[in-house]
Amino acid sequence: FRSRNHKVFFMGMSEVLRSIKTAEQDAEKRLAQAQEESSKVLSDARRKASETVQQAADDTVSMMQQILDDARSNAQGEADQVKAAGAKDIEAIEVNSGKNQEKAVKMVVDALSNA
Repeated sequence: FRSRNHKVFFMGMSEVLRSIKTAEQDAEKRLAQAQEESSKVLSDARRKASETVQQAADDTVSMMQQILDDARSNAQGEADQVKAAGAKDIEAIEVNSGKNQEKAVKMVVDALSNA
């Protein structure tokens, strides 16, 4: 009876050890899966961060280009206004000089005649 109890005890112990070994293997497998998932999450986060930084840089370049285009357009508008005002002033000077040319010629002729 005693020999039989020892045999049962060792068989039971063998089952316990096998269960422990199986549990350890399962735990190792889950740990490996968790590490793989962690690496994937980290990789995805890095990729997403890189894409976000690139998009922000692209948006900044686009915004700066729009600001420059607007500034050029405003400067061209102001330059056109100055040019138009200058053209009017030149036209007025030409008109007045034409009118005054006759007077100036007469004054020179009179001055030479009286001399």
